[in-house]
This record gives sequence, C-alpha cells and structure tokens, in this order.
Amino acid sequence: MLGFPNCKINIGLQITQRRPDGYHNLQSCFYPVAWSDVLEIIPLSAGEAPAPVQFTATGIPIPGNPSASNNLCVRAYEALRADFDLPPVKMHLHKIVPIGAGLGGGSADAALTLKHLNGMFRLGLSLAQLEEYARPLGADCAFFIQNRPMYCVEKGDVFESLAVDLTGYHIVLVYPNLAISTAEAYAGVRPQQPDVPLRTRLEAPLSEWRHTVHNDFEDSLFPRYPVLGELKAQMYELGAVYAAMTGSGSTVYGIFGAEPNGLAVFERYTTWQGKL
Repeated sequence: MLGFPNCKINIGLQITQRRPDGYHNLQSCFYPVAWSDVLEIIPLSAGEAPAPVQFTATGIPIPGNPSASNNLCVRAYEALRADFDLPPVKMHLHKIVPIGAGLGGGSADAALTLKHLNGMFRLGLSLAQLEEYARPLGADCAFFIQNRPMYCVEKGDVFESLAVDLTGYHIVLVYPNLAISTAEAYAGVRPQQPDVPLRTRLEAPLSEWRHTVHNDFEDSLFPRYPVLGELKAQMYELGAVYAAMTGSGSTVYGIFGAEPNGLAVFERYTTWQGKL
C-alpha cells in the first residue's frame, strides 16, 4: 500500500502551562498542508522476513539508524503488533518533508503507518482507537489520524472542532535549512495564560490575524536565529495576508490570496508552495 503522509502548520501557538509529565499545555490550530513524504508498506510471508519489520529509507537522511526500533513507523507497527497478530511487513519511507522544521513530518509518517496497517489487515479500529495508539508515539501524532483542521489543546493531542477554512488560499513554506530541536525551543519559553484565548483570535477575519495571532516560540527563537524573523518579514513584503513560524520552528510560512511573485528571494532555502 502506497501513501503520502502530509505535514501540518500551526496557526497560532500559545504555551499556557508546564505539565508534571514534562510536556507543556498549549493552544494551537493545526492545519494540514499537502507537502508530503512517501510511504509504502508491503505484507510479507513469514518465510520472507527475518524480522517483523524490514524498514528502509531514502530522501532526506534520518538522524541515527533509520532501521532502528525507535523509528516512529517501526514503533507504530510494534504498537499494533502488541495487540494484534500482524504478519511481517516491508516498509519504505522516502523522506521529503524537512526534519526539525515544526511541520510534524515524522508524526504524519507514524499516523499513516497506523492507518495503513489498520486497513491492510482489517483490524477494524475506529479513528478514536487509532488516536489512542498514536498518542504515545508523539504529541502531534494523533492529529494526523483525522488529518483535518483542529483546535488542539493540552499537549496538542486533544482536539476540538474549529471553523477555520482556508480553502483556495495559497501557501508558501520556507525551511531555512536550520533544524531546531523541540528541547531547544521549549527551553526558551515562559508559559502563561493568554489574556485572549487563541480560539477567540482565530474567529476574527484572516486579515486581522497579523496583529493578533502569534506563535509564542517566535519570542525566543527569532532573536537567536534572525533569519526566521527576516523570512517572516519577507512574506509580508511579498503580500502575505498572514505569516508566522510553525510549531517549534524553523519553517516559516505565508498565506496569500493568490500565488505570489518574487519567490526567488528564497532560492537558497528549501521551499514548497501550493493551495490550502
């Protein structure tokens, strides 16, 4: 089975509280974007497989040993195999979405692995059950099970419906070839309860978001990495209706009413553009 696990952007991100488990509570709108990896899973007979999972990867190098058991796709398979008699499989991941970019690419890969295995082997798991398998794999993982715009709270893995529809808008994403670890990003934040919840700010017209919808990670990461603020400013210079850094960085995106001109200014970086 062949699939294309897509990434997401954060539209606003308020970090409200540090949790006893070491994570942080947050408020954010997660919005799917079509920039995708490629994932293929093929069932094998027992005689073909020396191990339950044969995992290979191409494209962007995955840090560490990509065939190791801590790979999220492999961990997703193992999570299901703990409860179901899964046959061995061969997985191949072609990595396209940048790593350490705030786009949730690895989480998307794991979520699609769960969904593929559920369908291939007729496990009969509901979306809610798949989300429960996804949550231990990573804070963003459960979002990609339904893979639709959501208002995300707690660790980012509890969802509420949100009437945000950007259909027809054009998006440009720029990854400045700079990976920012989650630990580094969170080390610079100061959790606080917002004076106005993000949900309220997102209910305003898109034209107002520039002045009201903010990613809290920008406060500490923009001074440390000036290129991020420069990219955001360039998005507005090109006519973006709204621009921001996504997640804990380092990708910066701009939302436009139509495909913009002048994108050559980003030619030294990794970019993607398309319709929302």
